[in-house]
Amino acid sequence: MSHSLSTSTTNDMITEEPSSPNKIPRLTRRLTGFLPQEIKAIDTMIPLQSRALWNKHKVQKFEDAEGFDDRFIHHVETTLARSLYNCDDLAAYESTSISVRDNLVIDWNKTQQRLTARDPKRVYYLSLEFLMGRALDNALINMGSEPKPNSNGDELLGTRDMVKDSLNDLGFRLEDVLAQEPDAALGNGGLGRLAACFIDSMTTENIPAWGYGLRYEYGIFAQKIIDGYQIETPDYWLNIGNRWEIERHEIQIPVTFYGYVDRPDGDTPTTDPAQWIGGERVLAVAYDFPVPGYKTTTVNNLRLWKAKPTTEFDFAKFNTGDYKNSVDQQQRAESITACLYPNDNFAEGKELRLKQQYFWCAASLHDIIRRFKKTQRPWSEFPDQVAIQLNDTHPTLAVVELQRVLVDLEKLPWAEAWDIVNKTFAYTNHTVMQEALEKWPVSLFSRLLPRHLEIIYDINWFFLQEVEKKFPDNSELLSRISIIEEVYPERLIRMAFLAIVGSHKVNGVAELHSELIKTTIFSDFVKFYGPSKFTNVTNGITPRRWLKQANPELSKLISEAINDPKDDFLLDMTKLTKLAEFADDHGFQQRWNKVKEDNKIKLADLIKNLNNGEDIIDREHINNTLFDIQVKRIHEYKRQQMNIFGVIYRYLAIKNLLEQGASIEEVEKKFPRKVSIFGGKSAPGYYMAKLIIKLINSVADVVNSDVAIADLIKVVFIPDYNVSKAEIIIPASDLSEHISTAGTEASGTSNMKFVMNGGLIIGTVDGANVEITREIGEDNIFLFGNLSEKVEELRYNHKYRKSEMPSELKMVLNAIESGLFSPENPNEFKPLWDSIKHHGDYYLVSDDFASYLATQELVDQVFHYEKSEWIKKCILSVANVGFFSSDRCIEEYAETIWNVEPVKPE
Repeated sequence: MSHSLSTSTTNDMITEEPSSPNKIPRLTRRLTGFLPQEIKAIDTMIPLQSRALWNKHKVQKFEDAEGFDDRFIHHVETTLARSLYNCDDLAAYESTSISVRDNLVIDWNKTQQRLTARDPKRVYYLSLEFLMGRALDNALINMGSEPKPNSNGDELLGTRDMVKDSLNDLGFRLEDVLAQEPDAALGNGGLGRLAACFIDSMTTENIPAWGYGLRYEYGIFAQKIIDGYQIETPDYWLNIGNRWEIERHEIQIPVTFYGYVDRPDGDTPTTDPAQWIGGERVLAVAYDFPVPGYKTTTVNNLRLWKAKPTTEFDFAKFNTGDYKNSVDQQQRAESITACLYPNDNFAEGKELRLKQQYFWCAASLHDIIRRFKKTQRPWSEFPDQVAIQLNDTHPTLAVVELQRVLVDLEKLPWAEAWDIVNKTFAYTNHTVMQEALEKWPVSLFSRLLPRHLEIIYDINWFFLQEVEKKFPDNSELLSRISIIEEVYPERLIRMAFLAIVGSHKVNGVAELHSELIKTTIFSDFVKFYGPSKFTNVTNGITPRRWLKQANPELSKLISEAINDPKDDFLLDMTKLTKLAEFADDHGFQQRWNKVKEDNKIKLADLIKNLNNGEDIIDREHINNTLFDIQVKRIHEYKRQQMNIFGVIYRYLAIKNLLEQGASIEEVEKKFPRKVSIFGGKSAPGYYMAKLIIKLINSVADVVNSDVAIADLIKVVFIPDYNVSKAEIIIPASDLSEHISTAGTEASGTSNMKFVMNGGLIIGTVDGANVEITREIGEDNIFLFGNLSEKVEELRYNHKYRKSEMPSELKMVLNAIESGLFSPENPNEFKPLWDSIKHHGDYYLVSDDFASYLATQELVDQVFHYEKSEWIKKCILSVANVGFFSSDRCIEEYAETIWNVEPVKPE
């Protein structure tokens, strides 16, 4: 058949939901962990002999050091076909990972069977990114709730320490083993890391949930810095395979593209069932990634899709010498899941990106629908059993695809189908900037997804009819609110508008952001639907990874201070408030500062390794050197350009003082020691962001080689920023920069990570900075800059009136224009200064720069001359950061948006 969801080429996994309790294949039997009535419900028609034999030989988890040793050696010698004599660190990592994954899979099976028996409402989280980071250390921290005896039987150890102890006995260091794992290249920035934190918290909270994403072969790209420029190269993260994924060869879902729509009855309405005759078909192959929760045996699933062709190799073409085209289908199919965010600066890139999104949505919906249909419930109960969360606009096609399935394949009336769709989906918005909201040309849809274009037109037609009933004779409103944007030279489909119309709830990700979307970009929808459809769930992060894993020494110090030896604060972050009692304790402050100093040395080691052994940071003065860090996606609105302008100003001011005859000691009193650290990737086609990276590296070349300033200031750009590097960078921060133009950053989550690790923030009143200030107190954050309500007025002034540029910024721009940082090409950075001087300074660098510098002076004063007060601020910040746990987020989503309940293991 031609329908992309009409058939599946294979059966589903053998451990997943049976079609009915009385027909469970015996391979799915694992009765441990079920309630008696559940066992009775599913334990039918199994011969006693088979059951006894199965239970006798059922796979057991390793529970202690001896069990781990047995599993480890078994996998080294059989799975890896190695031995004691050629087991290196990589083999030790692989064997440890497989051994740990064995435990997770056993719990994963029980989790899925428990959900099958209880049949609760489930959450499906659709995200184009899941920035999971390294899996082994996270799994060791999360799994196992009770300490076990060590190898000598004389000490109780948690799972991680027990495995560390065992590996040491086997001749390996856990740190060396963990370092062998590449970061899973499944995301880029905050969107993907938020999804990863959420799936961790959903599992920890025992929420029945699956994540759905794509298995990218080469990630977004591996970032290399050559002569100061960002160069994109493939991220070969799968070169050694991925020991954490389970390839489901048996799950291959056909997905259709192109073709035409056929109506056997002629000119029937487009709201009636139709047949989509596809012109190209690919297969979606499932890869499962078990996700453990903390102190629970619940293990949820992240299912990733890989594209493969229906025909990989054309023998006829090969035999006639047409070697290139003999593998054409394979290359076309595999390009869909080759990279995250194909460059859409050209038509082919736009088509590939849309193709990618539909492929993922269609495969995921097939899986969700198949699971629901096995329950044999009526379609009217679909929203009672299924909640689908759209993480940004990327999965919005799922709304259209579900409507297509219900109307075309299941033959439901249009209105009944749309009611089901609307009750099923919820949409999370992540931006207030119009240019960041996805829009697709109608002609592209017409060619790639012709039936979906018809459905979108019908959705829009019915929606605009309702708007017109409520607001008659208001053509301007109809034009503004329409899903179809009528622009020259071609109409566009507004995906954010489609997501709003297709969802029952729309949420922002910070209080300020949620208010802004209601008063700016989505104000017309608030006018039509009323405010109740729009809500806020402020983002959060998982403390298991971002405190326990990233900063184990601080986590240990906290647990000792608040008398929490079992680390229960990682489940209940309100326990951290007890830290406030130690904020003025000089002895505790010293221990706190020692942890920070050790973390700064680890970061200095990383920077040294990334710079061919060159020790850029002065180790002798590391405790008195302010580590000022800005690591995040490179974008003009995040204002890395303002940060590096501030570095240039500091450098020029130091040089001026020295030239006036001041000594280094005198200069240091005004400009104490500081290292400015940057990291992040620019989109491949984003010229201005790539130019900012070049400027940062050019400034670093000049500043770091200037012996006259005697290490008072250093500049570092860390290439290929990822989760594992963040776990070293963030704990080392004294000050982190979150300096976006007010009203542009939806939330941010790196700000939460820095605060949770005992660093302070310099930031604008934007995104989650607002709520962080409320939680930790205004005295413990360094805020500056104009407020969001003044932004439009300031932009108007730049556009129509003469705005005076501060003298400090003039000095900086003059230095850049002089070629100080680009002597071979003085005009290299002209677009950066032109954007401020002649093109309206859209991101208001000139308006905030003086305030930024003044606040940096205050930072210098407190850090260098009031160190005890600085440490007190850090302790109080951590004590009050509990609100920003992703566990709190998931509880809010579950209660206010998804209407789901936890399903706890017995």
